[in-house]
Amino acid sequence: MTQPQRAPGGFPVVGVVGGGQLARMMQGPAIEMGLQLSVLAEATDASAALVIPSAPVGDHTDLAAVLAFARECDVVTFDHEHVTPAVLAALEAEGVVLHPRPAALRFAQDKLAMRERLTALDVPCPRWARATTAAEVEAFGETGWPVVAKTPRGGYDGKGVRVVSGPDDIADWLAQVGTEGPLSDGVLLEERVDFTREIAVLVARSPSGQAAAWPVVQTVQTDSICSEVIAPAPGLDAELAAVATATALRIAGELDVTGVLAVEMFELPDAAGRPSFVVNELAMRPHNSGHWSMDGAVTGQFEQHLRAVLDLPLGDPSSRARWTVMANVFGGDYAELYPAYRHVMARDPGVKVHLYGKGVRPGRKIGHVNVSSTDLGDARARATHAADYLGGVIDE
Repeated sequence: MTQPQRAPGGFPVVGVVGGGQLARMMQGPAIEMGLQLSVLAEATDASAALVIPSAPVGDHTDLAAVLAFARECDVVTFDHEHVTPAVLAALEAEGVVLHPRPAALRFAQDKLAMRERLTALDVPCPRWARATTAAEVEAFGETGWPVVAKTPRGGYDGKGVRVVSGPDDIADWLAQVGTEGPLSDGVLLEERVDFTREIAVLVARSPSGQAAAWPVVQTVQTDSICSEVIAPAPGLDAELAAVATATALRIAGELDVTGVLAVEMFELPDAAGRPSFVVNELAMRPHNSGHWSMDGAVTGQFEQHLRAVLDLPLGDPSSRARWTVMANVFGGDYAELYPAYRHVMARDPGVKVHLYGKGVRPGRKIGHVNVSSTDLGDARARATHAADYLGGVIDE
């Protein structure tokens, strides 16, 4: 395995398991900070491997490959949450410095463990239950169908989530309970929340306990995939913003999270009609809801994540502009993106385009754009136009 070339001056090597777009977007801040990144990529043409010279190929499930990679790094972090507990335990036993630590990462990997822990912390959550039998599903649904069923492990971007009206809708999942796999411990059932909108709080926390929070954002989902993020969330009640941020920081502290933590929430009225929230998901890594910060915050999430995992002083997370809107770019009719890329840049010099080096196929997330403005309507219109043009939705 090729060893990373260390930067002069005693700067550390940060290893990233997983060579996806998140690792790719860490490279720019790493260069500016004088750090050396090394990624364990699944292929030579993986997104991060195209821009990071030290990119040995190996699978995150291959213990020997991960250990050999980690031994050449000063600290190891993750592009995704899918590194298995067995591999994480072996890394810890080897003395590898991991951020986030496996004890914390567990709550992003296992939704049942997350619900149990958050409930114990009195964090507002949807009503939930573990189900291992059809009778338990039926009993949970008696208080109101439909309900949301989730696989505790392995789901993302709407995968592993079903809205069900009875046990028959997840009979195939129940048949997997007790076997090896994402449903070994049962199915997570949650009430279907009648929410007003989705919001997210992104925070960062270092091993020494320093923490910082970006403004609360609104996330917009299309077909269960995030399509737009508005920073800050427009019209958000100031008290709710403060409580949501405090809750995210408390979660980071109680779970001993190190690095970036995204806390996804549903905003909804409480029993008295006041603005409130319940926590939906956790992600312990840079997150789609924080991509706006690359251009819209004093310190973006990728720089902050590197600072946090190295226990460096954290940067200022405050906004640079009144509004920043992020729009995801999904693959469409343009197999060759460069002409569309040139058009978007010429039409609107204020648009910041971030592409992930992925092959284009319909519906695949291949990049995002950021637009900052003093006017929210202007920012949304420009970001939507740029993303739609790159995705082939419009041609003018």
